[in-house]
Amino acid sequence: MRILTLVCFFFLQQYGAAPATAPSADKGSAAQTPTYTADGRLMFPAKYREWIYLSSGVDMSYSPNAMAMDHSMFDNVFVNPDAYRAFQETGTWPDKTMLVLEVRTAGTNASINKSGHFQTTETMGHEVHVKDEARFPGKWAFFGFDDSDTAKMVPTTAACYSCHAQHGAVDNTFVQFYPTLIDLAKAKGTLSANYLKDEAEAAKAPKK
Repeated sequence: MRILTLVCFFFLQQYGAAPATAPSADKGSAAQTPTYTADGRLMFPAKYREWIYLSSGVDMSYSPNAMAMDHSMFDNVFVNPDAYRAFQETGTWPDKTMLVLEVRTAGTNASINKSGHFQTTETMGHEVHVKDEARFPGKWAFFGFDDSDTAKMVPTTAACYSCHAQHGAVDNTFVQFYPTLIDLAKAKGTLSANYLKDEAEAAKAPKK
């Protein structure tokens, strides 16, 4: 199944997907804040790789029942610079925050590499998480991109909305997976009650 949207990618990866071509750098918007078309579609932030890098994961899944994939994947997360600077000051995300999830195929045996994984040039797709308080009733919205430079909002009935609300460490986002921000959020006292509950329950669980 070709990725038409990468929304909640780690919930959907169990179904498998063929590679998607990333939007080209000369398409989309060069702006560092959300930009929309007249019909409400989000324009792809074409310069996101010039933004602040937050973290990478390999083969992550938030579902205990996710089926094994026949290939490994990296996810890389970037945030617009103004939002990052605001987080440094406050420990939470300001309005107009944009987080970009970039998913790439992992390579194994190539060049001189004989062990582990590295990121390839093959992009599987992108997901953009946007905070726009005036536009979205829940403040946040998801948009999934394949090879298009615009995308419509993912319906709020999608599982990613409830998952982020129930488990996000800070303001509906998974700051717990951003090593340069989690301690800052702790210091600022902005960790969510739901996240703290998850951590307390995990601490009580038997160690595997």
